[in-house]
Amino acid sequence: MLRSKAITCLIKPTSRLGISKIPISPFSQTTSTQDQTQTPILQRFQNVSKKDKITVLVSKLVDLENTKEAVYGTLDAWVAEEHEFPIGRVKTALLTLEKKEKWHKVVQVIKWMLSKGHGTTIGTYGQLIRALDMDNRVEEAKRLWGRKLGRNVELVPWKVCEIMVYVYYRNEMWKEVVKLFEELEGYNRKCTDKVIVERVAESYEKLSLVEEKEGVMVKYKSLFSKSRGKYGRKSSKELSKIVVSR
Repeated sequence: MLRSKAITCLIKPTSRLGISKIPISPFSQTTSTQDQTQTPILQRFQNVSKKDKITVLVSKLVDLENTKEAVYGTLDAWVAEEHEFPIGRVKTALLTLEKKEKWHKVVQVIKWMLSKGHGTTIGTYGQLIRALDMDNRVEEAKRLWGRKLGRNVELVPWKVCEIMVYVYYRNEMWKEVVKLFEELEGYNRKCTDKVIVERVAESYEKLSLVEEKEGVMVKYKSLFSKSRGKYGRKSSKELSKIVVSR
């Protein structure tokens, strides 16, 4: 299975699925759409190149109703003839759905992938947290953070911590922004992103903590006097290899 170098950098090697060959019959049944039109699900993905399969899948997902049964059934049909889980193409499909701002579908695809035992990395959970927030499910995003990542925040890369800071900030949860930032600093983890520093400073201001706001701006003043670099940040390749226990 061919994968682009860009996708290969984002994923880890995957193991074979427990089922070496999936019968076509369960997926060849017709499904009814809202306009009562019946279309064989699996037939949509047969005799199509791997590249075109992604386009067909995304198009199909965008048009589907937002039910677990409909989305999971389509995804199961999509991988029915694969000998290995096509995680590279799943990641590509997710990026396309994100660009289209189909956040509910992003959430469903990630949860389906995780249910298959694939993509259980910190990067995937960060992507899911962001999608949940953008789908206006901030409480679910918070619970996922607390259950999967927040307990060992000292090990979570800044790139993912920034996602959670943004979630709190976007939802005006000023105390949570400050708490997470101070917790990270407690582990001697210095922020390298001036945008995050600005958000933290604003959160202090919203909480009427003027001295703390001034303190953080002074501490990170070097970020505002030179261009931002990548020093101290984990690459996407490193991030994708950090597996999260289920």
